[in-house]
Order: sequence, then C-alpha cells, then structure tokens
Amino acid sequence: MSPDWPSFSSCHILFGRDVIEVATFRGHHGKSEKGEKDKQTARSEDGMLLRDNVYGTIDEDAQRRDFTINGLYYNIADFSIRDYAGGLDDLNNRVVRLIGDPDTRYREDPVRMLRAVRFAVKLDMTINDATAAPMAELAPLLQDIPAARMFEESLKLLQAGQGLATYQMLREYNLFQQLFPAVAAHFTEAQTSQTEQMLEQVLRSTDKRVANDQRINPAFLFAAMLWYPLVTRAEEMAFESGLSYYDAFMVAASDIVDEQVKTVAIPRRFTAMVREVWQLQMRMTRRTGARAFKTLDEKKFRAAFDLLEMRGAVESDDTETLCAWWRDFQRADEGGRQKMVRAINKTSNTRKPKSRRRKAPPHRRKPQSNSDA
Repeated sequence: MSPDWPSFSSCHILFGRDVIEVATFRGHHGKSEKGEKDKQTARSEDGMLLRDNVYGTIDEDAQRRDFTINGLYYNIADFSIRDYAGGLDDLNNRVVRLIGDPDTRYREDPVRMLRAVRFAVKLDMTINDATAAPMAELAPLLQDIPAARMFEESLKLLQAGQGLATYQMLREYNLFQQLFPAVAAHFTEAQTSQTEQMLEQVLRSTDKRVANDQRINPAFLFAAMLWYPLVTRAEEMAFESGLSYYDAFMVAASDIVDEQVKTVAIPRRFTAMVREVWQLQMRMTRRTGARAFKTLDEKKFRAAFDLLEMRGAVESDDTETLCAWWRDFQRADEGGRQKMVRAINKTSNTRKPKSRRRKAPPHRRKPQSNSDA
C-alpha cells in the first residue's frame, strides 16, 4: 500500500465471491501517552494525513470514522447495533453527515468529499449543510492526491450505475473539475457545449448498461469524455503550427492523455484503447478502395462506431450522415458493401477539391487552478 495517502493495516477475507476487508480499531493520531510525537502518524503542511497507523478502542475508532452512517457497529454477541455518532438517525433521515469538523476532516483526506457525493447519489441521500459547505473551496486539495488513487475513485463515481447524477453533483461542488481539468475547460454556464453534451450521453449510456448487467469498459468512457478536448487541441495546434490536421491530431492525442494521467492515472492498457478508438474516428472518414473493409475488421471498430454514433447526436450534419453510412455498411452483405464502396469511389473521383482556409479554433476557458479557487 502506498505511503502517499492514509493507510492502515488490513486483511482481505474471501467469502464466496465477496471480499471482506477486516482491520483492527484505529485510535487517535497525534501524540503518544508520554506526550511524544507519534511516529505512526504523519501530516502534510495542509493537514493531510500521510501515515495513520494507530491502534485504538472501538470508542476511538468510532470517532475516527468519516461519516455518521459509517460509525455503526454490529455486535455479534447480542446481535445489536452500537451507534456512537447518531448514524441511525441520519440513516433514517437519509442524511450524509461528517463526524467532526468538516474543514479538518477534508484536509486530513480530501477524498472524503468524493465519498460524500458518492454516498449521497448512490443511497438517494442529501448532504448535510455543514458537511457540504467547505467542499467547493477545498476541492483543489484533490490535486494533491496520488493520481493512481483517483483512477480507482473515478471508476466508483462514474461506473457504478449513477454516473450522470454523480457527475452533476461533483460538478456542483467543483470536484469533477479537479479530476478532469481538460474536460472542465469546456464547461459553460448553459451546459450546452459539445463536451457537456457528450458527457451526458456517455454517462447516461453507461448507467443504462450497468442497469442491464452489460459489460462496460473504462477506456470507452474516457475516450468519449476527452474527445472534444482532443479535437479542440488538434485544431489549435494545426492553426498555430501549420501542421496537417492529421499530424496535429496525433500530437494532441498524446498531449491530452499525458495531461489527464497527471490527475487520474488511467492505466496504459486503457489509454492504448482510447488512442485506438480516437484514431478510428479519423479512419472512418476514409472509405475509398479497401479502406472501409479494413476499418470494419479492426478489433476496436465497435467501440469506435459507438463513439461515432454519440458524435452524430451531438454534431448532426456530416457526422450523422457518416454514422448512417457505417450503420448500413455493417448490416449489408458482401455485395451490398462492394456497391456502397463503389458509390463512394465514384463520388470521390468526381468531386472537385476544395481549398479550405484554416480557421482559428473557438475560444475555451482555462482550467481552474488552486489560486483561482
């Protein structure tokens, strides 16, 4: 377990297909009984717990829990529930409430802000006013959390079946912006940008697949979320550097991925698929000769086509027409496909080349920094 975030010795017990995490009770961190500095704990200058391995009693452990609804203990001796922080009342009233001072608890572990949102959405609860109050201001503290941990948290938030509602609440508290700054740069007050429309589409689709017990792949989610930031970056590069759009697109793809993994460390096995899906968006515009048949045989074609469909719903016009062509191409038999390609070849041969002036890309807002928060 990494020493870069709060950790505590625990073990995993296999119970059928379930994994039960078991740990001893935690005690108060700070100083030992002799008044000396406790070597088992460490904090950053901002108050974040870096090491937190202090053993304690059940009473101390209850005070260390993050939310009151997590401060409930089941006693196997008499089958009773022991409530140390009013968790039963909050559970019945459907309230997410921090134990202790919210400012202090968030500084100890900023991920608690993400957990508050996840519990509220997943359990159909509301966040207590005092618990919610400091979240937007302290949200930039998430930038100090290891990106590997943020990847795991992002999956819990966006792929658990309530991704769209979770995204909306994360955005409300300035939390989503810390995880995906390249995406947040395209946010608008009216929430009508192409990026925002794509976010709603892909998260709604993911929620539906989870509800239907269908397989989901994080790579597709990230490919869709980052698509329009990629396109904008490519247009900027092509305009400023004079590169061809294809070359600018490839450079921009690397830049967007490299920037994203700084905040959410998407594993390489997923970023490889993200790049494949993006590249196929370019290839699907080229259908002459044997290109359409080769593209259709690509392993990631189905995922790429799903993204193209979502783009068609956002962009309409040419993209929607291209999407319809590929939909028909998949359904056609061999003879039908040959006929469709011949028609494309004929159109391509008779079409006069257009001289197109490269336009400046649309203005976009810069991501919010710590100093702006």
